[in-house]
Amino acid sequence: MEELPHQERLAAWITNAFRSFAADLGNRASVRPDVYAVFDADGRYLTHHPSDPIQSGSKRSAATDAEPFHTAPIAAAIADCSAARKLRIAPVVWPPRHPEARPSVLAAYPVRTDRHDDPIAFLIRISDETDDADPAAAAQMAGLAFGAYLRAHRSESASAELRGKLDAAERTALRNEALFDMAVRLHSRTEADRVMAELTRCLEELASERPFDIYLSQEQYGPIPSVKPLRFGPSEEDMRFRAFTEGKPVVGRRDGRVHAEAVFPLRGKQGVYGVVRLELADGESGDEDLFRSAAILADIAGSAFENARLYEQSNRLVGELRLINEITQRLNQSLKLQDVFLFASTELRHIFDAEFSCILELDRDRDELVVRASEPASFFSEHFASDYGYAGRVVATKEPVIISDYKTDEAVPSVWMEATRSRSLLACPVLVEGDVVGVILVAHRRPHYFTYENYKLLQTLSGHIGLAISNASLHAEVRRMVQTDRLTGLYARHYLDEQIGLLQKKDYCGSLIVVDIDDFKKVNDTHGHQIGDRVLIQVSAIIRSCIREGDTASRWGGEELAVYLPQATGEQALVVAERIRRKVQTETSPKVSVSCGVSDWNWEDDKISVESLFYRADMALYKAKHSGKNRICTG
Repeated sequence: MEELPHQERLAAWITNAFRSFAADLGNRASVRPDVYAVFDADGRYLTHHPSDPIQSGSKRSAATDAEPFHTAPIAAAIADCSAARKLRIAPVVWPPRHPEARPSVLAAYPVRTDRHDDPIAFLIRISDETDDADPAAAAQMAGLAFGAYLRAHRSESASAELRGKLDAAERTALRNEALFDMAVRLHSRTEADRVMAELTRCLEELASERPFDIYLSQEQYGPIPSVKPLRFGPSEEDMRFRAFTEGKPVVGRRDGRVHAEAVFPLRGKQGVYGVVRLELADGESGDEDLFRSAAILADIAGSAFENARLYEQSNRLVGELRLINEITQRLNQSLKLQDVFLFASTELRHIFDAEFSCILELDRDRDELVVRASEPASFFSEHFASDYGYAGRVVATKEPVIISDYKTDEAVPSVWMEATRSRSLLACPVLVEGDVVGVILVAHRRPHYFTYENYKLLQTLSGHIGLAISNASLHAEVRRMVQTDRLTGLYARHYLDEQIGLLQKKDYCGSLIVVDIDDFKKVNDTHGHQIGDRVLIQVSAIIRSCIREGDTASRWGGEELAVYLPQATGEQALVVAERIRRKVQTETSPKVSVSCGVSDWNWEDDKISVESLFYRADMALYKAKHSGKNRICTG
């Protein structure tokens, strides 16, 4: 409760002491029925005695109110007494302007609480002049008696004030102890939803059965009935709005409610996260303490909530960094492009707890998106236009997309989303040096499944996946350059040797055709080396057109080319060689011919090796060359 100003408290103290003094006078039959009044140190009237104007058995009467005491004789007596700092006596007619007024004696006595103190009040005594033998002595005795009452009341007031302060100190200590315990409990929680649950328990302890609510501007944490989303009404006079925007407590009434309520902001160093609404019971003395305690508790809870959010965020970032590091290491362990696609697709489903994933590669030559990895696997190798569906939107904008509910987003069709019956989608471009090389899709059947944190994490991961794809593509290109002949596009001889060696370990047979362009030196000498190179390219293209997908054609050296036919017998190889010979003879420009040597092996041979196979084919070629050229021999 707010304290009275000093002057008002002093006047109340003097008045209460005078009432006790007057009551004692009334209880003593021997005391004369004189009139007493008390004024403060500045000469202001406070009260008087007796209040009854007709005294039993007396012809004298007293005024019924304060008016008779606001007279010039009394004011002059008080002024004289104040200046002299001692008792002053003066004649007066009392009651003034009264039919029964009689000559009386006015005594003004300065009342002190200590000997050397300045007067804190003036006691006025008015007695009948004819009945009062020694008015000065009577006034002095009355003044001393009143001073004693003042001192007694001061002691009682001091004791009561001390008791009040002790009680207040004890309440404050208990409140601070309770708040300290609540602060420890709140700050011991490292998860935001647990902070809110603990705040609910603290408010139940603090407010007893008072209704309260917790509102959060962030998403609602867990199944806590007292925590609600903070939504503002159309009026900015909403106390929750004011407390949230101003960051300080607001007290008032709303919606015509009987009881007042207080709204406290849940604030931290970085902002306000919500508010606490608490109903107050008007007129109860404990409301002020409750208000202060609730305000402190709200500040503690706001700080604890902010710390928990920062802790969760730091843990999430550490986890994401660890995850990114692990994913990057594992992606870089494989330099096979298809392995990168398959691993990334599987890991993305695991990371986001998704049901489906798809990685598409952008084929700029054909302006298509090709599915390189997918769950479901039935979409593998499917081709889509580069502007189709959500992947097409991502290619066009180079920006990620998050779809909360596919059913409500009918503007973009998606065969993949419909086939999987997915509702939630994350789509992100795979960028390499700012160019889109692919698109990642992650989906789930539940709507509103993915969060903004998922969206940001996929953006980060897509960069690392793009780098792994780039590395694998570069490795594949370097490997292709090492394994192929630059002029003809056929495999290099060492690659052919490696392939034959591997296939001889697992197949039961195979055949080799060695092809040599007849009189190739004459072509170079006659037409020049550029035409000779063109002839080589033409013959290489003819060979590729005459063999199966699993056969291997290579440039064996100079104008000599070789073809290995796995799981093919010598007779089958002769058919292929004859096909090559005829097409070269008819489709080259300038016209050239070729000679072929054919050798084969099977699992029953005594000696199976790459060298033996090539030696026999080479000998057969030598035989064909010396038998007139443009023919095929076996060895």
